[in-house]
Amino acid sequence: MSPKIEVKKVTDPAELEKVFAIRREVFVGEQNCPPELEWEFEDESNHFLATIDGEPGGACRWRKTDNGYKLERFAVLKKFRGCGVGQELVKAALNDLPQDAVYVYLHAQLGAIPLYEKFNFEKVGDEFEEAGIRHYKMVKK
Repeated sequence: MSPKIEVKKVTDPAELEKVFAIRREVFVGEQNCPPELEWEFEDESNHFLATIDGEPGGACRWRKTDNGYKLERFAVLKKFRGCGVGQELVKAALNDLPQDAVYVYLHAQLGAIPLYEKFNFEKVGDEFEEAGIRHYKMVKK
């Protein structure tokens, strides 16, 4: 039986702490991102929490920037990877964007590019490094 994945937009401090705990484990713990780079733009972002059979397991956010709408901070705990959590997070973030969100982009780690391509994002420009990790900018077609 496949796990029940639910994604919801969260604003409650207790729920946000679950989002931040997931990001801390994935980005700071696993990927050695500097903590000071991880915690920025929190107040202006729209945060999402994925639960798998009721257990917190994934997070992401979107925010409006000067360039458009940026999807970011997609994180799935190691034990929940490969069961569709990332796809559900992308769907939830895209469905939450305002109607006028014509320019939607993200910075994809190399391993996540196939996930975003499923949602019609395409690589633009050259590979670059962000927080010591290789990325491509991707824009929704």
